[in-house]
Amino acid sequence: MPESALIALASSPVPEWAVHWARQIEHAFAPARSVIKPILASWWTLGIWLTVNLLSLGVLWWDLEKRNQNIPSLMKFVWSLVVSYSGPFGLIVYWYTGRTQLQSDSLWKQGFRSTSHCYSGCGIGEVIGITATTIILSFSTLWVVAATFTLAFIGGFALTVGPLMQEGVGFKEATWDAIWSETPSITIMEIVAIGTDLLLAGDASWTTPLFWTALLFSLTIGFFAAYPVNVALITAGIKEGMGNPAEMDGSASGSSSGGQGSTAD
Repeated sequence: MPESALIALASSPVPEWAVHWARQIEHAFAPARSVIKPILASWWTLGIWLTVNLLSLGVLWWDLEKRNQNIPSLMKFVWSLVVSYSGPFGLIVYWYTGRTQLQSDSLWKQGFRSTSHCYSGCGIGEVIGITATTIILSFSTLWVVAATFTLAFIGGFALTVGPLMQEGVGFKEATWDAIWSETPSITIMEIVAIGTDLLLAGDASWTTPLFWTALLFSLTIGFFAAYPVNVALITAGIKEGMGNPAEMDGSASGSSSGGQGSTAD
């Protein structure tokens, strides 16, 4: 975490042990930050990243329109957000785990679909939280983190409850399922994502490329952090993976694996 961010936390109500822990993390990741930060600070990096993401989004929309029209509208929105944040990586996750052409389902595929749900919603909350509190409201570091964390939870729950309701689950059941099953993964995702963003761009102005590239990069890192949590939750039976997309077009493929599940992420 940049020194300016640490100073801001040290002068806030954050416990001393938490500030000390942040300093330890900053020290441990200093070598990696020294390599990654100059790359992300380039306008070329931001331009290439946005171009590749737009191309990936175009491929996604083409496939949804031509070959996967039966996917529910909210799911199309979820996948659009995933690809918008992570470009080719998000497109690969969709291609191998979220299309109706899925030949077979498995735990790792359910884990990716599950993570994509909270990732899409949390990403909205994180983008709005960081940009609004930094650019418009000029909040201190502590309040930027608090507002972003809150909005990420709201977004993550919303884009979990919505698709569940489209699958036929009632609002009350879907809401309780989301709270019970999504809180661990959303918490881990946001701790890692927000922490990564502060580590790389805690002192960056929104007029610099680093502010935006670090935001996109941190979202993707958050996805990787939340994935094993979702797999563990599915394995433990705390949550079920999203329904097998192969069943959305009426095919028999995958009908015996994956099920429709009552919870998602």
